[in-house]
Amino acid sequence: MTTAAVPVLEARGLSRQFGHVRALSNTDFEVYPGEVTALIGDNGAGKSTLVKALSGNLAVDSGTIKFDGKELDMSTPSAVSALGIETVYQDLALAPHLDPVQNMYLGRELAADGIGGLLGFMKKKEMREQSRAAFDELGATVRSLSSPVGDMSGGQRQAIAIARAVHWASRVVFLDEPTAALGVRQTKNVLDTIRRVRDKGIAVVFISHSMPHVIEVSDRVQVLRLGTRVANVKTQDTSMEELVGLMTGAVTKEENA
Repeated sequence: MTTAAVPVLEARGLSRQFGHVRALSNTDFEVYPGEVTALIGDNGAGKSTLVKALSGNLAVDSGTIKFDGKELDMSTPSAVSALGIETVYQDLALAPHLDPVQNMYLGRELAADGIGGLLGFMKKKEMREQSRAAFDELGATVRSLSSPVGDMSGGQRQAIAIARAVHWASRVVFLDEPTAALGVRQTKNVLDTIRRVRDKGIAVVFISHSMPHVIEVSDRVQVLRLGTRVANVKTQDTSMEELVGLMTGAVTKEENA
C-alpha cells in the first residue's frame, strides 16, 4: 500500500434524495492510489447510490467531487472512463448478444490500419489475443471467445466484466460485489487480481458483504449507514465484529482521516 497525500478521487458532502428517501446525506468519501478501500454497509445504506454518483451515472443534489484534487466534469460515464475510472456493477452491464471479445472492446474497438480502418475493419486478432491475456491473468474460465455471453454461466459473465474493468482502468476501479457469483477458486483469483491492481498504483474500491474478504484484501474500510459515512478506518485497526456493529449502529466510532 502506498498512500499519496492527495486522493485520486474525493467526494465531500454528497447528498441525493429520491422522493422522500434520502439515499445520501452529506456523505464524504476518498480513495488513494495504490490502496484497496472496502466500502461496506447494510442494504439501503447508500453504497450503490454513491458508486453511481462517482462513476458518472447519477447526478447528486449537492456536494463536490474531485479528481486529483480538482473539480472536473464527471457527469457522464464516458467522461469518467476518460479519466481512467472503471466500474463493475452487480448487473455487470454486459451486452448478452455479443461475445467476450466484443464486450471487452465495446466502444473501444481497435480500427485496422490505413484504409481498412476507414472502411470499418477492426484488428480482430489483436483484440482477441489481448482479451484472452486479460482473462488468463484473472484466472477466468472463459471457455469460448466466440459465443454470446448471454449463453454463459453467471461466473463466466462476472469474470468477463471484472477482466474488462481491470484491463481498462488506469486510476480507479470500482468492484461491486465482484465475488458474489463465483466459486472458491475464482474468488481467490479475483482477490489476487485486486492485490495486483493495487500494486500497480491503481486505487481499488471493493464493495462487499463478505467481511472475511474485506478483512483479507482491503487496506482501509469506509462504512456507510443510512446514507452517511460513519467510519473510515485502517483495516489493521479494526475487526469483523466492530465492522458489523458499525453497519448496524450497535457501535459508533469517530472517523479517522
